[in-house]
Amino acid sequence: MRYGFAIDQRTCIGCHACTVACKTEHDVPVGQFRTWVKYVDKGEFPTTTREMAVMRCNHCTDAPCVKGCPTTALFIRDDGIVDFDSSQCIGCKMCMQACPYDAIYIDENTHTAAKCNFCAHRIDQGLEPACVQVCPTESIWMGDIDDPTSGISKFLSIEPVNVRTPEQGTRPNVYYVGADQSTLDPLAAPVQDTYLWADADPLRLETAAELPGDPMSGARTTLNTAHPRPWGWKVWTYLWTKSIAAGTLLLGALIILLTTDRSSLITVVAPLLTEVFLLVTAVLLVWDLKQPKRFLFLLDPRKVNRRSWLAIGGIFLTIGAGIGGLWFLAGAADLLDLGSFGGVIDVLAWPAIPAAMMVAGYTAFLFGQAEGRDLWQSPVLFWHLQAQAVMVGAGALLIIGTILAPGEGTMEWLAWALIAGVVAHLLITAVEFGGNHPTRNAGVAAHAITHGRYRGMFWGGSVVLSILGGLIALPVALGGPVILAVLAGLIVQVALVMHERVYVMAAQDPPLS
Repeated sequence: MRYGFAIDQRTCIGCHACTVACKTEHDVPVGQFRTWVKYVDKGEFPTTTREMAVMRCNHCTDAPCVKGCPTTALFIRDDGIVDFDSSQCIGCKMCMQACPYDAIYIDENTHTAAKCNFCAHRIDQGLEPACVQVCPTESIWMGDIDDPTSGISKFLSIEPVNVRTPEQGTRPNVYYVGADQSTLDPLAAPVQDTYLWADADPLRLETAAELPGDPMSGARTTLNTAHPRPWGWKVWTYLWTKSIAAGTLLLGALIILLTTDRSSLITVVAPLLTEVFLLVTAVLLVWDLKQPKRFLFLLDPRKVNRRSWLAIGGIFLTIGAGIGGLWFLAGAADLLDLGSFGGVIDVLAWPAIPAAMMVAGYTAFLFGQAEGRDLWQSPVLFWHLQAQAVMVGAGALLIIGTILAPGEGTMEWLAWALIAGVVAHLLITAVEFGGNHPTRNAGVAAHAITHGRYRGMFWGGSVVLSILGGLIALPVALGGPVILAVLAGLIVQVALVMHERVYVMAAQDPPLS
């Protein structure tokens, strides 16, 4: 059994009865929608036309929101309906990033995710969804698509149909008959100034000039819903703090294994920095939740989704914190002459390396589950995160190293690590943002970074500051004045913060509906 919708746009009159019925049935807050009607106008007066399409959750067979949700809040029923349990939602907004259709929102009343759930409570009582029942032109069909005798199955068998963003591979179960492509393609019809009866979404106004559009038809969206960016400064700051935590753990372990330095910078400060910045990372992650009191759900095996990299990432953060904590305690005990624990640190250095790499790199897999943000679907992101961790981790240790005087050659070693991190960061950045992109969505986001609204912060911050930090670190690597290490270490921190801000913002800018 596989329930789905077929929407006949040839007979839809854009009356919004489906929208009103849905809002009434589910008590949807003002300004938020589970189903809505999108308008696109084409041509110039007096030869204009208006196209319409009913937008909603697509109840995907391979639903990325279900895979990305770190708890069991989103699930697929036996009849194919993608439903949700708000009592299990922690408000992380991962499902919003995973959905390629802008179908999920955070309910202003419950502070949990919500969307069209096919009126599952009505289906269970043998009733039709509210939108189907009220449609005056019977433009919305519903039923079991897998049943060849059902009305919707017969309808779909005789009519040519379209689906939204089929390239995402989600196998959506909402089919459109007679819909103009400009209504289904979110990049084809930018906003112009305002909507018909409302102010346009500020984010859509910001990005309109960077969308390819259709110059032949002059298609423009004249009615749609607001879809602000789900993630903001807490997320791009978390990427930076996590990089410092991973980088100091990784470089500290490598110095233990490759050199004879057992100074306090390596045995105490490096793991302490790891712990401090992991704590800040955890605070940012919990702070960003719309239901922060529910973060413990991620520790409950009955509620956690083991396929979600947001949940898996929490495990790696815990492992990294555990290794760093034991390392710090051993180093502090040695420093205070409470015993000889150097051997413990030598042993911990081995598991610290893979742990640090996963602390830095798990976000690549997390972003990979954010299927609505094509810029993040980069095959080199894992290695980019490693390079960034080395860059800022070395920078942090260089800053402290000017005060604590580590073992001979360590400052030079760290300076070369910073330079290597900068070079790798710049090379991978060129791969990620340069050349062709697999989807138009990713191309629009990358162009906004390199040539659009973010170009100043990207070139002046991520690129120029990274180069400057590497150049200033070069004299330190060659045995020059270590005071330059402070400046180089600070500059690369600013460079990465600016890079992460651009990266997180731009990927969320291309519209999905």
